[in-house]
Amino acid sequence: MENTNSKKKMSSAKQKKKRVRKAFRIAGEILVGIQILATLVFIGFTWRLGMIPAKYVVGFAALLFVFAALLFTMQVVTRGKAIVSKIVSILMSAVLIFGSVYMYQTHDAIEDISGDTLGKQVHSVLVVVRKDDDAEKVWDTKDYVYGVQSIEEDSEMAEAMKKVNADAGKEVLTKEFDTLNDQVAGLLSETVDAIVYDESFSGIIEEVNENYNSKVKVIAQYSIESKSDSMTQGVSPDVNVKDEPFSMFISGIDVYGPISSKSRSDVNIIATVNPETKQILLTNTPRDFYVTIPEVSGEKKDKLTHAGIYGVDKSMAALEELYDIEIPFYTRVNFTSLITMVDLMGGVDVESEFEFTTSGAGGEIMDVKKGINHFNGAQALSFARERYNVPGGDNQRGKDQMAVIQAMFKKMITPEMLVKAPKMISEVSNSVETNMSMEQIQRLIQSQIDNGGEWTIKSVAAEGTGDQAFCYSAPGTALYVTIPDETSVANIKVLMDKVENGEMLPSDTPNETGEAVE
Repeated sequence: MENTNSKKKMSSAKQKKKRVRKAFRIAGEILVGIQILATLVFIGFTWRLGMIPAKYVVGFAALLFVFAALLFTMQVVTRGKAIVSKIVSILMSAVLIFGSVYMYQTHDAIEDISGDTLGKQVHSVLVVVRKDDDAEKVWDTKDYVYGVQSIEEDSEMAEAMKKVNADAGKEVLTKEFDTLNDQVAGLLSETVDAIVYDESFSGIIEEVNENYNSKVKVIAQYSIESKSDSMTQGVSPDVNVKDEPFSMFISGIDVYGPISSKSRSDVNIIATVNPETKQILLTNTPRDFYVTIPEVSGEKKDKLTHAGIYGVDKSMAALEELYDIEIPFYTRVNFTSLITMVDLMGGVDVESEFEFTTSGAGGEIMDVKKGINHFNGAQALSFARERYNVPGGDNQRGKDQMAVIQAMFKKMITPEMLVKAPKMISEVSNSVETNMSMEQIQRLIQSQIDNGGEWTIKSVAAEGTGDQAFCYSAPGTALYVTIPDETSVANIKVLMDKVENGEMLPSDTPNETGEAVE
């Protein structure tokens, strides 16, 4: 009897052990199944991202599937006893799921900055009163007289005035002025109580009216989508960026806000790129260059920086006319994106022509040595914005801005940074925009990962002579401008043609001061 009970207990224990082993085996197989599914999703999103050459994606996929098969085999051979393989499978699945989410978000971030999804540019319209005025919001100004320029029906300013009337609770009284300068003078002389104007003109107002910001205060700001952009931002030029030479306008705007805001362009650099010869020529044109703005200023001239007020396409048109070239692409960056990008790179090594201490106008006071300096994002911005404590003022600032861009380019095309490209793009997606399409961005990155190789990056700067002249955007007041040196411009045209025609730039390519460009 005792033997029978003992056998039953042993049989029951064996069955329990079998059930446990079976459960472990099934659990292991399920975990490997989840891992295989996570692998498929990860490979799918990696393929969708489109930045990694197909041969690498296929090779990596093969490794992941071999690894999953190995874990599955361990479950079968050990009959589910392999605890370590289960833990590894769980960890791998977690990593693959995290990677899939990252790839998905990165793809969407690139779409956000690319020409596939760009909308219209935005006008930031300000309501301004005198500094000593008691009004704190538009409601307080319902009985004020507003100074405005002519308001065309269905214009951005008409939309802004609708918002003013809504916030004031009634239709406010208005007085029209012929020019922005007259409008500002009307406010400061107390002819009107408040004025409304596009924030992109703030820099011009400050140039004409000394200490303007200390005399006024902003009580409202309205974002109005542009109704008259002549440029179709959502359509990318048909250029094979993998094989054909092209030019890109790099515009640095002087705001920290939304990248879609219209603004003066303080940084005006043309990158002439030849992917076959792996050459990039960076050309800086001073912000104060005295040029015509096609379809805006007619025969009158203006500062190049003011062209950005009328849209990025107007800045491009002014530069196309100046250098007699086509510029199909643009990239706009604001100061926020520069800081973020440099920090994500781990800093950049920038060469300075001079030793100086920054004034703090760019955000930081720091010592800069002649030669190579390692800068973080905030330091790079301060260096790039300095014009008071460097010889040559604005002209040297333009060269220093190119030095920062050149340092960023050199670091960005390294294998380490190309791997980080998705994360970098994701981080700066709200402060960078380009009309280059998603497919074109993918081709560029794929080509560099696939082919590698060193790029030759050279920089030149257009030169000119400082003077006072009347500008289209600020009628009635002579402003500081830079009159272009025709020889300097002609020399730059020759260099651009060389890059576009596939000719190698000589190692001693001079800039317009006769110095060799490194």
